[in-house]
Amino acid sequence: MTNSNRAALLAVAAVAAVLIATLVIVQMLGGEEQPAASDQDAAASFEPPPPGECVEPPAMPASPQQFDEVPDQALAEDAVWTATVTTNCGDIVMELDGTKAPQTVASFLHLAREGYWDGSPCHRLVPSGIFVLQCGDPTGTGTGNPGYGFGVENAPADAAYPRGTLAMARSTDPESNGGQFFIVYDDSQIPDNGGTGYTIFGKVTEGMDIVDRIAESGVGGTLGPEAPNQPISIVGIEVEKA
Repeated sequence: MTNSNRAALLAVAAVAAVLIATLVIVQMLGGEEQPAASDQDAAASFEPPPPGECVEPPAMPASPQQFDEVPDQALAEDAVWTATVTTNCGDIVMELDGTKAPQTVASFLHLAREGYWDGSPCHRLVPSGIFVLQCGDPTGTGTGNPGYGFGVENAPADAAYPRGTLAMARSTDPESNGGQFFIVYDDSQIPDNGGTGYTIFGKVTEGMDIVDRIAESGVGGTLGPEAPNQPISIVGIEVEKA
């Protein structure tokens, strides 16, 4: 064998050795790095809890989304919609009335479609005087909003909010409606808070038993003294015309 042939064979052997060593290292480290799962992937892989039970709530979003403009009322299309709210305690189905509260329903549809509420906890339970479970703040603090606000629609003149009512939460500013909402789990007379009341934009049609279980757990959860003792969080929301 000539010196040139011997050198060529040695070079090929060296390359093969490098390739084999690289393959071994990759296998030891678990192969190529896989991309992190998105929130949508997490929602798709969510395993529903057994009836009457809750599972571990999803992690809250690290950076809640913010939007520059109030969604166009035309999104509500003067129609009634169905929202299926998947939670770690089961599904809550809501009817959204775009004929009576078009701006509110348009906002709800927009935020649901954008996944704004995915991973957000229901951060407040009021068990006396009024009876509501408040949700819709991805920060879990009660101060979060989607970056915009709008006014009150369809508030009851008698301040009566029957069991199953779905209404918007806000501060004393009537223009502070945004992403937070509440479910009334027992008939309540809720003070006007600035003289304008709270927007009623729908009702719960299925899943009030879940809300009742959360209410029965009382307060004092990990998010604070007003949080439900049994954590409940939104995994995702699907909306469609009724």
